[in-house]
Formats: sequence, C-alpha cells, structure tokens
Amino acid sequence: MSNWQRREFIKFMGKSGLSLSLLPLLNACESLGFSKTPPITAIAPSAEDLLILSPGLKWENVISWGTRINEKNERFGFNCDYIAFIPINENESILWVNHESPNPIFVSNYIRGGKRTKEQVIEEQKSVGGSLIKIKNERNVWQVVSNDPINRRIDGRKKIPFANGERIAGQNYTIGTIANCAGGITPWGNILSCEENYHDYYGENQKTKRSFTKISAKNSMGWDQFFNYPPEHYGWCVEVNPQTGYTIKHTSLGRYAHECATVTEARDGRIVVYSGDDKNDECIYKLISYDQNSIKKGDLYVADIEKGHWISLQLKDQPQLKKYFKNQLEVLTHTRFAAHEVGASALDRPEDIEICPTTGHVYVSLTNNKPRGNFHGKILKIIEKDNDPASLEFKAETFLNGGELTGFSSPDNLVFDKRGNLWMTNDISGKEMNKPPYASFRNNGLFYIPLTGAHAGRSFQVASAPNDAELTGPCFSADFKTLFLSVQHPGETSKSIQNLTSHWPEGGDHIPRPTVVAISGPALDNLMK
Repeated sequence: MSNWQRREFIKFMGKSGLSLSLLPLLNACESLGFSKTPPITAIAPSAEDLLILSPGLKWENVISWGTRINEKNERFGFNCDYIAFIPINENESILWVNHESPNPIFVSNYIRGGKRTKEQVIEEQKSVGGSLIKIKNERNVWQVVSNDPINRRIDGRKKIPFANGERIAGQNYTIGTIANCAGGITPWGNILSCEENYHDYYGENQKTKRSFTKISAKNSMGWDQFFNYPPEHYGWCVEVNPQTGYTIKHTSLGRYAHECATVTEARDGRIVVYSGDDKNDECIYKLISYDQNSIKKGDLYVADIEKGHWISLQLKDQPQLKKYFKNQLEVLTHTRFAAHEVGASALDRPEDIEICPTTGHVYVSLTNNKPRGNFHGKILKIIEKDNDPASLEFKAETFLNGGELTGFSSPDNLVFDKRGNLWMTNDISGKEMNKPPYASFRNNGLFYIPLTGAHAGRSFQVASAPNDAELTGPCFSADFKTLFLSVQHPGETSKSIQNLTSHWPEGGDHIPRPTVVAISGPALDNLMK
C-alpha cells in the first residue's frame, strides 16, 4: 500500500468515525494481495541532517561548493541549482550547473549587521552564475575530470553581451549573470540559464502607470551599495555554449524572475520557450521564435488561464501599451507591468515548467501563495490546442494539489523520465520548515509521481534533504540510469560558523556545502524498465 492510500484510508476513518484499530485488518488485506505493489518504496518524511533515499537507491558526491575545477583556480560555485546534462560520448558528458545565490556567512565571512567590504561582495559575485564541468563515468561512478579545458565558470563578474546588439541603460553588455535558478537546453545543444530574484542584488526600477519606483537591495544582498550596475541588466535568460563558454543575454523572453526556460519545437519547426515568473500573483509566458535555430527574436505571449488563451505582448498587437512604452524593448524590459495591463492571469508563484515526453502536455509548478492563504500550491497541466506548442489556445486543469492528502507541499522543480513519469522536488523555506502548517512534511524532498498505471497521480517520497536544504535541478543521464540532483543551501538558517544548523555532507563539525549528487541503484533501474 502506498503512503497515499494509507493517508486516504486514515482520513476516511477519521471522517467516518471508524476506529484506527482497523489498521491491522488493512495491513492484512495488503498482505493478501488486495492492493498492487507500489512502483518504489516510499520513505517517511524526515528532519534528520542527512540525504535519505528510498531502499534500492544510493547517492555519490559529484562535486561540492569550493572544489577547484581548472588551472585558473576557479572554484565550483555556491548554492547549486539547475543541472543540464550534455553527452559527449558513452562515458563522458558535460554538466552545466546554476549557482543561484551566495550565503555571505560561508562565502565571504560577512555577518549581517557588521561592516562590509567591496572585497567581500566580489567573493559573492564569484560564487554565483554557473559552472561548466566535464564528468566521466568510471565503474558506474560519475567523477569530475579535473582541469579539463571544458571546465570554467560563468559568474557574476563576467562581461556578457545582449543579443541582437541591444542597448539597455546605455550599454550593449552587462556585467555578470546572477540569481541563476532553473533553465533549459536548446535543440542546438546550448544551455539556457535563468536569472530569477535579480532584485536582491542591484535593486529594481519598478514600472508604474505614472513613472518608476526605485527599490534598493540594501536589505537583501545589497551589492548596489558597492557597484552601480543598472537593475535592467538582470532578470533575463542567458544562453551558454557548453563547448566554448560563449554567453549572451536574450531580451526576447522578457525580464522578470525567470524560474525556467523550457524549450520545445512547434510543428512548423519554430522554437517555443516556456517560462514562469516566480513571485506571488505573477504569470506564465512563452516565446514563439521567428527562426528554427535561434531564440534571439520572436513573439512573447502571456497566459490567460481562465480563457485558455495566450495573449500577445507585442506592442503592435496591444495599442493600450503604447501609453506606457515607446518600443518593444521597453515592453520586454518591464514585462510584468505589460502582462498585467493586457489582462494576464495572476498565479501562485509559477516555478518550473516541463513537457511530458509521451503526451506533449505542459506541467507547471505553482509553488504557493501564502498571502492568499495557499500554503501548499499545486501542479497545473496545460494542454495546447492540437498539441502544438505554437498554438494560441489551450485548456488548463489542476493535475495535483499540494497538501497532506497528497503528501507534498510547495512543488518546485520537475523532470520527466523516459517512461513519461514525473519527478518533483519541493520548496518549503528554511525558516518555515518543520513548523505549522508545514510540520508534517518535515525537510524538503524528492517525489516520484507515476502518470499511468494503478498508482497514477500518487506521490511517493523517494528522498529527504538535509537540514534547511532544498533539492533542486533533477536531471537524468542519457541512459536514465543516473539522476543528478543539487542539494542546495544545507544549513541556510545558520547564524554563524559557530552556530550551524547542518554539517552535511561531511558531517562532524564541518561546515555545510551545497553539492551535486548522482543517484542510482536497482530501484531506479526497475522504474526505467
């Protein structure tokens, strides 16, 4: 019996007044074969400072924060997130790993409230962005190839041009990529890395109907106190060539807190990119490119979930936007304002978006919206008309609600396996973890959700994260024998090096280190059969 079935039975008995003493009878029914064997043995929620996996799964450390990756003495960045797996041959591959944010306590030895230096901020800038590393499978263990020419950092200090030679805030380039959350892979093998909570670093010039509101990042990362970089240079999608490291920022997808950039092809070969804006009451977008091998130019749309329609954000299609914008680049620079002006749906923190390989249906994590009383979120399913990603009409329905009934809260990153089943990580913040209304879920986890068969739509928790950590960036190897996973911000709520809430992965008195792990084992092999 799955955890879901057990929870359903207990809730039924509680509502009907039946005694829980009937549970032994239920267990006997299971033993007699009245319920089908679950596809994988679920684990119970845990609050231990460990990475706990279902029986039949194991993990290996691929790379941790601070590991030297090349002869330039560049180091693997902090808070690993999205992972992209680019095969080279049967045994060698490239991993791209996003680095979402630094924790100053560990990265720069800065304690909030103390005196801060420019040198400390520079260390933090070096810790974000992304890492390219070559890995090799030796005796079924993935290991980093040290000092390979592939190995390099794209960080918060790298000069990056804008696509199409666009000039924003007087420059055709930006310094660094920051707040890199999820991403995607293009058909031509390049990586898209998304800048999410950019406002935490250099603030924001928020568009209003009358003017702009200047928002400082002083109470967040506060890099704007040391570097006068325009906020408009951040919040974009970044394309990276994994072979050469060449990097550009695209304006075509708009500017907002991009959680992901999920790429597919329309029936006519044009490129379609889905992206969610990870903020309360924000929107889902998609770009339809003009060309079949580029996303430098295209039309950007925003979803009206109620009407099942993609609304154009092109200035030529929306005369009302001409009251606020002089050209299309201005619309794209202040996408949120434009989206709400044209009537887009305000949603509950749209995060990751993935496409089922067997049905073509689009799945969206709506993590939560606590100010509106939605603490547990849901997974939304979008079915494009004629199953064509370039269609401007769709149907939307709830696939699965978060909550105690389904055993998970606050869905975040998604990935599909080769059989079309869904894997999901969740995102309960470190400050709220193990407290009401999240107490029963304990630490964050990884969940397996079959989409077909006797257990379709039921969640099985297969991993529990260390203290304060979030499991992110799930990504399969080409043969689906390995699931790569980022263990992000263990010990996030630590007040100081002397007062740590986690010591993972090394244990003892060691400081916690964000780490990419490789998960494998017979339980995973069985699911892929």
